Amino acid sequence: VQLQASGGGLVQAGGSLRLSCAASGRTVGIYARGWFRQAPGKEREFVAEIISRGAVISYAESVKGRFTISRDNGRNTWFLQMTSLKPEDTAVYYCAVRFPGVSEYGSWGRGTLVTVSS
Repeated sequence: VQLQASGGGLVQAGGSLRLSCAASGRTVGIYARGWFRQAPGKEREFVAEIISRGAVISYAESVKGRFTISRDNGRNTWFLQMTSLKPEDTAVYYCAVRFPGVSEYGSWGRGTLVTVSS
């Protein structure tokens, strides 16, 4: 499966952005769709995931109440609506998928840079 994240940009603190991830190729049977981020000098970290058709949604504590993950069930696309952005949200955001029986995410696509200015 190939993934392409988009929607990043420069925004002031308190602003909003909506990221999109488009999947192509082997998309049948995807179990979970996730968002991760990697800030400069830090390891990649989990942001949010949506499992199956939205039966289970999880968020990192740092983004709860500010970010919302959703998916378009008719297309292989999912989103990350980010509000009340903070400078510490600055990172390259990646989308990834997980298939049944696999514990880790894979198929990392090219990320999209989000920069939040103070």
